[in-house]
Amino acid sequence: MIRLQSTAKIFQLLAYLTRNLSNDKRSWLGSAAGFAAFTMILRQVLAKQPKLITDYTKVARPIDPAQREFDEYDFIIVGGGPAGCVLASRLSEDPNLRVLLIEAGGSGRALVQSRVPVAFTELFRGGHDYHLYTEPQQHAGNKKKYWPRGSSINALMAQYGAPSDYDEFAEIIGDDSWSWNSFEKYFRKFESYTPDPRFPHVDASQRGSSGPVTVGYNAYIWKGSPMFVESCVNAGVPFSPDFTTSKGTLGANKVVRRERVSAESAYLTPEVLARPNLNVVTLARVTKVLFDTSGTPRAIGVEFARSKDRGASGLFRARALKEVIVCGGAVHTPQILMLSGIGPASHLASHNIPVILDSPGVGANLSDHPAFHLRLKDKLGISLNYLTPYNLTSGIKFWKSFAQYQVFGTGPLTRPEACSLLLEYNHDIEDSTSGPDAPDIEVISVPTAIEAHSFPVEKGLHGYTLLTTLLRPTSVGTIQLKSANPWDDPLIDPNYLSTKHDLDALVRGVRGAFKIAHTRPFSSITDIGCTHPLLDHHFDKLSDQRARRIVKDRVETIYHPYGTCTMAVLDTQLRVRGVVGLRVCDASVYPKLVSGHTTASVLAAAEKLADIIKAEYATTA
Repeated sequence: MIRLQSTAKIFQLLAYLTRNLSNDKRSWLGSAAGFAAFTMILRQVLAKQPKLITDYTKVARPIDPAQREFDEYDFIIVGGGPAGCVLASRLSEDPNLRVLLIEAGGSGRALVQSRVPVAFTELFRGGHDYHLYTEPQQHAGNKKKYWPRGSSINALMAQYGAPSDYDEFAEIIGDDSWSWNSFEKYFRKFESYTPDPRFPHVDASQRGSSGPVTVGYNAYIWKGSPMFVESCVNAGVPFSPDFTTSKGTLGANKVVRRERVSAESAYLTPEVLARPNLNVVTLARVTKVLFDTSGTPRAIGVEFARSKDRGASGLFRARALKEVIVCGGAVHTPQILMLSGIGPASHLASHNIPVILDSPGVGANLSDHPAFHLRLKDKLGISLNYLTPYNLTSGIKFWKSFAQYQVFGTGPLTRPEACSLLLEYNHDIEDSTSGPDAPDIEVISVPTAIEAHSFPVEKGLHGYTLLTTLLRPTSVGTIQLKSANPWDDPLIDPNYLSTKHDLDALVRGVRGAFKIAHTRPFSSITDIGCTHPLLDHHFDKLSDQRARRIVKDRVETIYHPYGTCTMAVLDTQLRVRGVVGLRVCDASVYPKLVSGHTTASVLAAAEKLADIIKAEYATTA
């Protein structure tokens, strides 16, 4: 069935924009919008429908009063995010292994907001988001921060972190196979880099060329992007040919993908989904992992229920003959483990959950990249404020861009703001980086003036944003249960800016971004005399105390939670210590944040784990 919700919104917007126009203008704009909408519908009609299962009786058995009946698989994978999709695809390459993937959400293929890069914010607070909020942040204005969750909620940034991040990880866990020299091959395994003549400085021989994830500089380039990079160089930040190789991540450059490539679209292709040994269940939430406790606890399966009715239609069970692999992400993986009886014993007891294993590290060590939106006025009028239409002219520009993307896959809707600046460590502040060539601040230029979560500060305002992010925070927080009810969201406390280092480093980063904005040639865009109350042209005049207060009040997430099931919980093969047949693979396994964007590190970890599992069961078969 074609999903028409997005198309309906298109025509609602069209009606609003044309309500005061003459018949001729209304007809012209209607034709353009109609053509774009028709193209979108045609794409959905022609797209192959994936083999996704919502009738759970096809893969599992309802629990009867005697608690009997299972359907059996070799591996059950919990969560269809980046790691879950990789593992489902790679493990099912062996036709002798039966694999079940259970995902709480639905397919993103039918969602326009998921496929169009610039539209990912339309998923916020909608039916495809968990609507999560943190606990009040004591060191960040005592505010609850909105945390969007979903694998398609990201900005397509292909930055993998510094090589020394992975060397540090390997040193912490005592396993050199996770060091950059050993681990890099897994980034290349998932990559399919497309060379671009506009960027001849990239050495394509250092990039993967045959992986399922398309990566490249194929996006529309905003007019301010080259000026931003040149200003970085003029301010003393070196140009970086490529952020994703062994040369490291310090410097300024542009990195982006043209079309959204989710783990689902890359790994769960129609050909993969057609495998008879792979079943993919959607719209089903795993409520707990099941254990045989007659000896050392062994994971033997999972219990799950329909997400929409919060389990009202009953519970289902499926058995894992070999392993259960939890890939729920840094928020939901610790929640699932604790609901299953693995976690801090005192915390589980407080919710009357029988303790299978006392594991204090579950839910601890939560970290995230805190960010500040530095908003400035564009005096040249080259911002892309029309992407949120506010009058006839902006509406025409928007529809032109929409049609361009639908027909050719190009233009401003391909997410043009991925110009990045990575600043090296400043020796006046405690060093939290992983090595001398690792950055601690990232600045991303965005061609509109936005507040948190990419919403415009003011419709029609010509401005831009320098999104300044602390890459190596020292503040850590927790994920805890609100109750033993699996449908209650967990308690999320990232503990933003709780250390002096984090606040000092982020304020320094914002001041560095302000300097770039006032360095030629980017300064030719910046309206130095602007006094708009929602913009930040006065930031250089603020005292350190005042700047710290503003940063604390406005700090936000850029959706990179990490580290809640680290090697205190897992061994180096990602097996949960103290039990048998249970592994974890997602952003929760890393002990420290990478100084880049996190999805790639998860894809690479899943590729590595797939190799580990294949080798293990090949030798024991």
